[in-house]
Amino acid sequence: MADITAPAPVSGKSWFITGLGIGQIASWGSLYYSFPLIATAMEHDLGWDKTLIYGSATLGALLSALLAIPVGQAIDRGHGRLVMACSSVAAGLLLILWALTDNIVLFYLGSAGVGALQSAVLYEPAFAVIARRSGPSAARSGITALTLWGGFASTVFVPIVQILLDHFGWRGTLEVLAAVNILLCASLYLSVIDPNADAPRAKPTAGVAPKAHLRDALRNPVFWWLAVSFTCYTASFSALLLHFYPMLLERGFSEYDVVAAMTIIGPAQVAGRIVIMSFGKQASGRRIGSIIAIGFPVAMGIFAWAPAEFAFVAAAALVYGAANGIMTIVRGIIIPELINKEAYGAINGALVVPMTISRALAPLGAAALWSATGNYSSTMMVVFVLSVIMVVTFWMAASRSVDRDQI
Repeated sequence: MADITAPAPVSGKSWFITGLGIGQIASWGSLYYSFPLIATAMEHDLGWDKTLIYGSATLGALLSALLAIPVGQAIDRGHGRLVMACSSVAAGLLLILWALTDNIVLFYLGSAGVGALQSAVLYEPAFAVIARRSGPSAARSGITALTLWGGFASTVFVPIVQILLDHFGWRGTLEVLAAVNILLCASLYLSVIDPNADAPRAKPTAGVAPKAHLRDALRNPVFWWLAVSFTCYTASFSALLLHFYPMLLERGFSEYDVVAAMTIIGPAQVAGRIVIMSFGKQASGRRIGSIIAIGFPVAMGIFAWAPAEFAFVAAAALVYGAANGIMTIVRGIIIPELINKEAYGAINGALVVPMTISRALAPLGAAALWSATGNYSSTMMVVFVLSVIMVVTFWMAASRSVDRDQI
């Protein structure tokens, strides 16, 4: 079957990317970065066990893993607008349910439901929407520009959530975040994702169904090396970020010092992405990822073993943020470069499944380690080891892959 319409390139300055970017700031900030602050407030208010509270994040992430491939396939079929907008409304309603909770069942329904819907509103579906509109090989500029916006999520929302907690408590904070999802995020996704541009197109490869591309990817060793690398990356990211706030409080830092350290990560992510946009336009995702991955064990080592002084924590946050910001771009562009240029949403969804499971288990495992040992030392050791495995397996993927067209 011949192509009906060639996808148009997407400008990083377009309203499409700008609107998606603002939506990503709000989605990440309200649904992901807010959790450790709200969880800590709930722990103090309700006296619930830390592991019990973080278990809801684990369940939500596991449910998100189940949704990852169907979400990617739905976007491949041209339903990205409805997927992202409707999921934002549903997330807002679940945040309201969470705010009304007075027992563990309602809490798990609300919190785990929010976690499940992250598979339909965060970077992966947004990347798939961009790839569908521009074509996977031309998606690099749009994905890079989107991550510049998303990098501000923690910088904007961590202080906002802390202020809301101070003035309205965790229930009031959740109600405000619900309004953000229903009124802002859903409206943006409905308005910027053009239903005509996102309409189903003829397959660019004649006679090859998307499921066949997915099967080919699953038989490719590079897919599995990347899956291990990104899974370790996500596990270390999740364990660190969701426990960063209580971990630094445990080490004697004030709440506002912790918030200041967390807010460094966002600008550092953006700075790293600007460097790549400015100086790395011709570099492959494979080469960029192979170099930048080293920053993760470096940052984790500083977090784990440097003296408990704010300057060291700030330096580690700077290194970690820059590395994380660039690796987010690599995740978005590496699939067509190293695996397959077709069925982006489905292949990306398949990679996301183990990543999301690790994101589910890592915070619970970190909480369990804390409960067993009474401190976060063991957690940081595990996070450091995961970051080393991430580097090694990414290098394996890069060494096994063959050169493909630059994207």
